[in-house]
Amino acid sequence: MTVRFAVVGCGVIGRLHAEVLAADPDTSVSVLVDVDAAAAEDLARQFDPAPAVTTSLDEALARADVDAVAVCTPSGAHAQIAVAALETGRHVVVEKPVDVTVEAAAPIAAAAAAAAEGTVVSVISQHRFDPASVVVRDAITAGRFGRVTSAVATVSWWRSQGYYDSGAWRGTWELDGGGALMNQGVHTVDLLLWFLGTPVEVMALTGLLAHERVEVEDTVAAVVRFESGALATLHATTAAYPGLSVRLQVLGDAGSAVIDDDRLRYFHSKELAEAEAAGDAGVSADQGDRSDQTARVLPGGEGADTAHGPMFTGHARQYRDIVEAIRTGRRPGVGLDDALLALATVRAVYESARTGAPVKVADVLEAVKVPAR
Repeated sequence: MTVRFAVVGCGVIGRLHAEVLAADPDTSVSVLVDVDAAAAEDLARQFDPAPAVTTSLDEALARADVDAVAVCTPSGAHAQIAVAALETGRHVVVEKPVDVTVEAAAPIAAAAAAAAEGTVVSVISQHRFDPASVVVRDAITAGRFGRVTSAVATVSWWRSQGYYDSGAWRGTWELDGGGALMNQGVHTVDLLLWFLGTPVEVMALTGLLAHERVEVEDTVAAVVRFESGALATLHATTAAYPGLSVRLQVLGDAGSAVIDDDRLRYFHSKELAEAEAAGDAGVSADQGDRSDQTARVLPGGEGADTAHGPMFTGHARQYRDIVEAIRTGRRPGVGLDDALLALATVRAVYESARTGAPVKVADVLEAVKVPAR
């Protein structure tokens, strides 16, 4: 069964979703939706056969050839589209973040709870499906790093003033929901939570240091305390010319790992070192406890799609997971609860920066009160 999609929003990210869906034999694009008809028509011309085009969400949802909806509009418009799709019985995929505030996202949670059994709701967090991320998550789950004590996450990117000036919604609280952390850093926040667990409290500072005519931050630094006791530093900026990489270090009392630019750059586990020293892997013990085991833990043949680039590959991996969830009725790899927790953490950072006081993530998440299904 091919899962047929309506893609709502035909800007940069909508174009990526449409290309991924059109390239996979298990998915297709039935209709493109955008208030700018020219944008939708321009995108439609890239595909053969060309999908239908409309400026009306209601018209798209009235079609019989739409099984699922991909929400690719500016962040502050996500909830209303997702809710409308769920109310008509469609599966829903929302580009990150789920919306700009927990309060705004709450109706999605309510609509998902009321939807028919087996309805899939997922939010894009494609880096959970990177081979490097999977290796680190599996190591943590298996206890190979011992007690995870801390993490260091940094998103050091550059966005020109022209980037913010290119759309009236960019850099606004209403539609962008925030700056470097909400827009560029939320994927790294999600990975941080996936690795370290439930965040409890946040302390943060933000600044607008290299841009103008922007309501939101271009630089943020925060400390996050987790339920396990682990501590993490979280840094995001769009003011690091000419743009560096995203780097995430996970540190435990029996092992550590470093992911840089979506690739596993370092991995070491005491458990594996001891096995190697005993001759189980044919490796001499004289490498010491700091030996890099990366090559021995990474799966083979998992490189990026060089024809399309890493963003395409990441979204394609997540869409394969979503299609499997739709077909089997299982939970998708990234659920709505995951997206809400990442959003609440980002909002806690902003609230701490605003007040100068620590903020509990659970207090922010309290806005979503949906009874269990």
